[in-house]
Amino acid sequence: MGGLREVAAPFVVPGPAGVAIRGSLKGLTGQDEKVLCLVGAMLGSLASRDLKARCAAGLHHDSDQWAQRKRAVTGDSSSRWAGSITRVTHDQWALARRGQLAHIQNLQAGIGMIARRLSLPVGAKGSKGAPGGYRSRQEWFAKSRRLHLLQDRLEREQADREAGRVRVVRGGRKLLRNRHNLQAARLTEAQWRERWEAERWFLQADGESGKRYGNETIRVTLDGEVSLRLPAPLAGLANTPHGRYVLACRVRFPHRGEQWADRIAANRAVAYRIHFDVGRGRWYLTASWQIPPVRTVPLEAARSGGLVGVDMNSDHLAAWRLDAHGNPLGEPRRFDYDLSGSASHRDAQVRHALIRLLHWTQRHRLAIAIEDLDFQAEKTREKHGRRKRFRKLISGMPVSRLRGRLISMAAELGITVVAVDPAYTSRWGAQHWQRPLTTKSRTTTRHDAAAVAIGRRALGCPIRRRTTPPPQHRSDAVGHRTVQAASGVLGREETRPRIPGPRTRSAGAGCGAKAGDQCAHNRSGHTAEHESWHQDSLPLSP
Repeated sequence: MGGLREVAAPFVVPGPAGVAIRGSLKGLTGQDEKVLCLVGAMLGSLASRDLKARCAAGLHHDSDQWAQRKRAVTGDSSSRWAGSITRVTHDQWALARRGQLAHIQNLQAGIGMIARRLSLPVGAKGSKGAPGGYRSRQEWFAKSRRLHLLQDRLEREQADREAGRVRVVRGGRKLLRNRHNLQAARLTEAQWRERWEAERWFLQADGESGKRYGNETIRVTLDGEVSLRLPAPLAGLANTPHGRYVLACRVRFPHRGEQWADRIAANRAVAYRIHFDVGRGRWYLTASWQIPPVRTVPLEAARSGGLVGVDMNSDHLAAWRLDAHGNPLGEPRRFDYDLSGSASHRDAQVRHALIRLLHWTQRHRLAIAIEDLDFQAEKTREKHGRRKRFRKLISGMPVSRLRGRLISMAAELGITVVAVDPAYTSRWGAQHWQRPLTTKSRTTTRHDAAAVAIGRRALGCPIRRRTTPPPQHRSDAVGHRTVQAASGVLGREETRPRIPGPRTRSAGAGCGAKAGDQCAHNRSGHTAEHESWHQDSLPLSP
């Protein structure tokens, strides 16, 4: 067990920093849709031009160039539209840089794994931590060719990063590639063109505190009236003074509508985005704003009444309630979800499972313990090789979506979330808790045992079970005695090393300290048999 990595300490997860809600724009007239399309297409072209200028500047971009870009966009729109466009461009370029770095790290991991496996003999067995050599000479040769391919890609990506070059597609690279695979995407050219243009539109404006209703560009009143300030070239389409166009519909926000109303009533900043869903043929308005960081409770306070350990899986959440001492209480709970189908269906399934978990936790007034999972380094095909089923499993787990939604929804209900290191929770949970928690009426799964392990780690308890009470005598007739390490002992959660020899302290035949001493045995021909022996005479008098 010397190869085990150090387990990080649990911590309380901070709450979300922003809020986003969405409402549907129902009842738009034909003129309303025409105006929205014209404004979105025009501002989208300006955003594309600004993104091109930002990518051309590379690493030499500074505040003066930012101001120059904003002045160039302001001449064709307005100062506020230009501010929103340049900010989104900057965020998009920064996101592309982070994605570029992640791609470089993924290439480096793949190259290191292939180089290691190529250095091993063909057919060499691997271990749980690392795979062995390749199975055949043909596979070895194919991977040697792939190694050179990945090295060439890495050189190009590193050169681009050093030069500050990024590759960004407004509208999405996935949708762009669908243009060359329309049959596989089940789209006609006209349908693809409509989606492509809608994704490249730009209809979003940043909020401004102190302005009327918190936004001067896209304004939403308390009764749901939506109006937007038209760019200068389209000012002739305005239906109200000061170059504004008021939509014929009203918008309402069923979720967090009271918070939104309180915010715009105080003229606090609210950002808006109008977008068109081509598949449904509907227009939507998304409102977002920043919130102050939620004050997290101390870790000891979250542990005081126990908590709920949750194990995230590809098709369900396994949860078990634990008391403050780490003892499982009641029965395990399972919250299923189905990740097949469309993206909206998957998102609804995740939200439904999380809300059931949170309501159950809220009834017991407990915190939630989850794993701080990150599968980015585990998804490489070079590490898992032919284990396509396992690669598909970890790639399909919505870890980031589950974690993000859980944190935001838990903060709304006032539930504390504690994150723990995911190292060995499934293995040690199954080893120490699956069998003891299985009864005639309850079958404990490996995931249920992992939930117990996660909860105990969040409580600061070792995953191993408590010491068994001593038997009626000191022999091992009633079973092997267990020992619990103290809290300060390093490696206390590891399994005990196997010590060869008998289970009791008495040495068996031929195993003692004098096993080779012939004088210590009663054998034929031994000198002990030829010694004289006599018994002392008994005393005749007391």
